[in-house]
Amino acid sequence: MPSISKKGRTMPESPIRKLVPFADMAKQRGIKVYHLNIGQPDIKTPEIALEAIRNFSGKVIEYSHSAGIPSYRKKLAAYYKKHNINITADDIIIGAGASEALLFAFQSIMDPGDEVIIPEPFYANYNGFAINSGIVVTPIFSSIDTGFALPPIADFEKSITPRTKAILVCNPNNPTGYLYSKEELETLRQLVIKYDLYLIADEVYREFCYDGHQHYSCMHLEGIENNVILIDSVSKRYSACGMRIGCMISKNKELMQTALKFAQARLSPPTFGQIGAEAAIDTPDLYFTEVLHEYLMRRNVVVEAINKMPGSFCPNPKGAFYVVARLPIDDSDRFCQWLLDSFDFEKQTVMLAPASGFYSTKGRGKDEVRISYVLNVNDLKQSMKVLEEALKVYPGRTN
Repeated sequence: MPSISKKGRTMPESPIRKLVPFADMAKQRGIKVYHLNIGQPDIKTPEIALEAIRNFSGKVIEYSHSAGIPSYRKKLAAYYKKHNINITADDIIIGAGASEALLFAFQSIMDPGDEVIIPEPFYANYNGFAINSGIVVTPIFSSIDTGFALPPIADFEKSITPRTKAILVCNPNNPTGYLYSKEELETLRQLVIKYDLYLIADEVYREFCYDGHQHYSCMHLEGIENNVILIDSVSKRYSACGMRIGCMISKNKELMQTALKFAQARLSPPTFGQIGAEAAIDTPDLYFTEVLHEYLMRRNVVVEAINKMPGSFCPNPKGAFYVVARLPIDDSDRFCQWLLDSFDFEKQTVMLAPASGFYSTKGRGKDEVRISYVLNVNDLKQSMKVLEEALKVYPGRTN
């Protein structure tokens, strides 16, 4: 039998999706499953975006420019200007989601064997993108005991080698919901200058900041304009994950010319996704006001409930719509599967993501889970009750 590639064998399973077969079997047994495992919002996609797709009048669905439809990129530049990010359409390359944009970035700035430093826990697919690009992730541990604040700068510095090419941060963070402050990002700026590194900023949750806190973009850091790469997406902003539209942004002209060659190799981003995304930029501010209020209520339900459960701890995140919680469990992978194949409370259970899948360092996150608070408040309250009952009878409870 022909062999499988080494890259294919080392490609990790998604910690978010690998339990789907167990959830499907639970549903077949008549169990209601509360999906808290994946960042798929139940918020309605703006009608203006849906109408633009419905009203498409073209006779041919053509390729777009490899960098994306010019009118969309121009309109997108105006969106960023409202956030005090001054770029032009030429500084933007549209990708099939932030995922493809990040692949363009990795492959444009790093050769096989080069290294990128990422605070962990981090979005699990960063590992997959790194393997796809042949590069090495150097994780820097951030602790739940600090709410997942940026690790000390000394931890970053001692991990820098001659092969280190970039630092990647997600702000607000997936999976922790942590919102990095201006002061924390300024410390990274100093490292970027000292070692002439790239700073890749995944800012897809920019609109979701709570308790009066404001998002500070890495594009606002002065003196490193040619070092910063902004990764963004419409998926969460407009609750439009299936549009598969994201972007890579940089003022570094040589970098963008290089990334465009990768974009040309895959021809063009999805046409209908771009049509919907361009229209979505005109979404009224009231939409975001209402969405932010809804997520704030959801966050409070989850955080307050978990912190009342004996032996459990959940930091109060300032952004995104995720929490990582510490539970009195022996193994998060085992616990999350047990919830689906061996437990129910009044014919209900919950689907969580084991936090172990968000760490690059093996053995970490064994007593932690990621929860996406993407369900309505009533469902979240009920799912927290189910989780509380599960912890009372889980055979691998640790205290």
